[in-house]
Amino acid sequence: MTAPHDTYPHTENDAPKSNTSRFMTGIRRGFRRKCPNCGHGFAFGGYLKLRSECDVCSHPIGEYRCDDAPPYFTIFLVGHIVVPGALAMEQTMSPSMTLQLSVWLPTTVLLCLAFLPFIKGAVLGTQWAMRIKG
Repeated sequence: MTAPHDTYPHTENDAPKSNTSRFMTGIRRGFRRKCPNCGHGFAFGGYLKLRSECDVCSHPIGEYRCDDAPPYFTIFLVGHIVVPGALAMEQTMSPSMTLQLSVWLPTTVLLCLAFLPFIKGAVLGTQWAMRIKG
């Protein structure tokens, strides 16, 4: 027997009522790369490609335009990880430029690739919570 909150399909009327609760719900579902409306269907059809609609609740996910903000937030986050690391490495070890580049360039690329889909999901969830489309 399933609980009433686990039934399908979910609609936007099932969403949290307060703005703060809706915002946090959108962020949480977005970080999981799920549909911000129901939290069950996948929001992404690939690495960064949004589905046109949720396969569970038919919410039109493709109407959200979250193209530019995720890279900026990703660069901001990765920069705050890589720059202190590079500075600490420089201060403690005084490595050659070749060693610095061989450590921090791949680290930067890998962190950006790892964070970007989750940050894009969070931006999608934020847009859903604020009802921003198109």
